[in-house]
Amino acid sequence: MKQLIAGLTIAAITVSTAAQAQPNVEQLIKAAQKEGQVYSVGMPDGWANWKDTWADMASTYGLKHQDTDMSSAQEIAKFAAEKKNATADIGDVGFAFGRVAVKKGVTQPYKPTTWADIPDWAKDKDGHWMLAYTGTIAFIINNNLVKDAPKSWDDLVKGQYRVTVGDVGVAAQANNAVLAAAFAKGGNEQNIKPALQLFGDLAKQGRLSLNDPSIANLEKGEVEVGIMWDFNALNYRDQIDRSRFTVVIPSDGSVISGYTTIINKFAKNPNAAKLAREYILSDEGQINLARGYARPIRSSITLPDDVKAKLLPNEQYTNAKPISDFERWEKTARKLPRQWQENVLIHMQ
Repeated sequence: MKQLIAGLTIAAITVSTAAQAQPNVEQLIKAAQKEGQVYSVGMPDGWANWKDTWADMASTYGLKHQDTDMSSAQEIAKFAAEKKNATADIGDVGFAFGRVAVKKGVTQPYKPTTWADIPDWAKDKDGHWMLAYTGTIAFIINNNLVKDAPKSWDDLVKGQYRVTVGDVGVAAQANNAVLAAAFAKGGNEQNIKPALQLFGDLAKQGRLSLNDPSIANLEKGEVEVGIMWDFNALNYRDQIDRSRFTVVIPSDGSVISGYTTIINKFAKNPNAAKLAREYILSDEGQINLARGYARPIRSSITLPDDVKAKLLPNEQYTNAKPISDFERWEKTARKLPRQWQENVLIHMQ
């Protein structure tokens, strides 16, 4: 039976790959099916709708799957520590962590057949990492608890509500919340002082919460305004009560980042991991991510109307921009835990 990937039959892909030196997907499928399973880290069912992708991998290719959720830094540390005793084949890490994983020598390259559709800024030239989807830092506002909903970072500073940002220095989402504020206040990947000042002011006012803006905390009413990826915020809003929360991209600036799969250099099921990446970057895989409120990296994808309706209007993203200087942001992110301690946590009561 012919399998479908990115709207093309295997036969069609195989013919085109001969001319473009792209992977032979038919051979990859056979090799992956021999392995029979794929083990992931940081790709749980509830994040960006990984659930549907893993279900498709099982029903289409017969691959068993298991995930262990963990942060980007933990995933890379796991690959490095286990080496040839690897218990994970593939992971999903924040944008800045893709380069970190390559430097640590724990990845192996694989360019999917849709490689040309991925923007240059969103991929490693050798195929060690490539964004599958983007996220933009947003505010999620509990309408029952907040009267004057913030539309910008300036509004946030002037408000009377508590602001929940999460574990800065550890979680990619929280780190990018800091960078988003820096972009909005005139900073950049190297200069996050304006953001530290902003969060420091919130801490001085007793309005900063370091709790995780998780779905459980949102549902319990413990988050008045949370700062998080738009795809998480929209997903949580709809799971709890669409009318109870408002999600907005701050109008004065935000950061567009994303997540990339990394294939473990020491993977016990490398072909299954490569096939997973192939599927994730296919039309079907990209639509699965959009169903989880993430914006597909491939702009050529035509989303079904019901999926489009889940996402925020494009005009909200006018002042959001991607990271342009990764090396500087990487250095800044390494220093962030100490700077956060010295400029923000010191003011927490």
